[in-house]
Amino acid sequence: MPADKYTRIVLTLIALFLGVIALRPLWRPAPVFAGVSASELYIEPGVYTLRAPDGSKELLGKVAIDLRNGKIWGFPTYNKTPYPITPARSEPPVSTPYLLGTFDLAALDK
Repeated sequence: MPADKYTRIVLTLIALFLGVIALRPLWRPAPVFAGVSASELYIEPGVYTLRAPDGSKELLGKVAIDLRNGKIWGFPTYNKTPYPITPARSEPPVSTPYLLGTFDLAALDK
């Protein structure tokens, strides 16, 4: 009979530890990340004149560099503030980026 008691204790402990593993996400859920993390996007401090490569646009705005592929994006702010302002609207404006150029990051490995 001692082997039967030992087996029951071991099986009970296994069941308890499995329950702890299964219920752990309730106490500490895993973090969720967006498509682009902060370490993959560099936003240049300051506001600059953004010129489209085809010459169609020239606006004030922020420069952002996607460190995954080297693409340089311009986010128009239309003025010297670091965020877009349009005084005629009551809702917050949305700045849609446009491609300014690309850094050839793969050439750094050569």
